[in-house]
Amino acid sequence: MMTDPSKNGVLTVQTLRNNIMASSLLATAAITLSSVISVFVSTSSSSESTSTQKLSSLPLSSIKYLCVLLCFLVGFICNVLATRYFAHTSFLATLPVWTDKTDYVKYVSVTLNRGSYFWSLGLRAFYLSIPMFLWIFGPIPMFVCCCLMSSALYFLDTTTSSTQLVLGASLKEEGERTNDVESIVQSSENSGREDFDHLRSPLLTADSASAS
Repeated sequence: MMTDPSKNGVLTVQTLRNNIMASSLLATAAITLSSVISVFVSTSSSSESTSTQKLSSLPLSSIKYLCVLLCFLVGFICNVLATRYFAHTSFLATLPVWTDKTDYVKYVSVTLNRGSYFWSLGLRAFYLSIPMFLWIFGPIPMFVCCCLMSSALYFLDTTTSSTQLVLGASLKEEGERTNDVESIVQSSENSGREDFDHLRSPLLTADSASAS
């Protein structure tokens, strides 16, 4: 897509803009939930400080809320960094570049991969906050949630060998089809150029003969 920024630049910017909007939404949700948890913990701590019987259970509950708060803070930071890298990539990908500048293309791809990496980390922080939140209600809900989430992430983040074979075969067929189309277009252009030269040659010879 970077070989022709004037043609593919709009598509590149729109695709990266969607990622930026998603990262901004997750960052806003993370910092909002962090603020709500902080207010709730400070309010509950002030109310529990008046009772000596509830004071003994305060450290454990504070640790639970702190774990949830850290998950959302990590998610906020990762999503902010993902937004930063996606925005930086949107500037770099639309600059005019030639096909022989592989170092520049590699730098842009590395920047895009960093944004995707921080996006994945921010999303994992949101996933981790769910069992941490259920930990407040006891260890059994947390354990059940961890088992269910591990199973779900296994099916979401892994691909089977048959899927890889199907994807590889489809990419190979697409590449062969593209090469066939390019060869057909080139042959048609060459034949059209030859026909044009054949039609033009008698006129040139006639003009040269009349001029002489």
